[in-house]
Amino acid sequence: MTPTQIAALIIAGAFVLLVVLLAVPLIKLGRTLDETTNAIRKAQENTDPIFTGANSTITHVNTQLERVDGITANAKTISGNVSALSSLFTATLGGPLVKTAAFSYGVSKALKARRKRKQEPKGRHFRRKNKGVRQ
Repeated sequence: MTPTQIAALIIAGAFVLLVVLLAVPLIKLGRTLDETTNAIRKAQENTDPIFTGANSTITHVNTQLERVDGITANAKTISGNVSALSSLFTATLGGPLVKTAAFSYGVSKALKARRKRKQEPKGRHFRRKNKGVRQ
């Protein structure tokens, strides 16, 4: 064997060793990619029930929101009716009630003044005594 052949054998052995050393990480990387692919498939299989449940939940929430909208519309209608009724009550009975209250107040003032006059002693001069006097 010539030194060139020995050098070629050493280089060939080093190349084989290099290929073997590089093959190990490539094999591990292949396994890692296979596991990643399996994990993605399992995740995809498990997300279908989650999305189905989320869709049914959203449908249920939308139904409840429609009911709440109906209740809100009814409450708005009722508040409008109460407002109209109070306006009608004020227009119908407000004026007469104010007049009745003013009349009853005037009658009570007149009765008090009459009672006060009855308690005063009779006589013309007593009533006029304090009138016209400047103080």
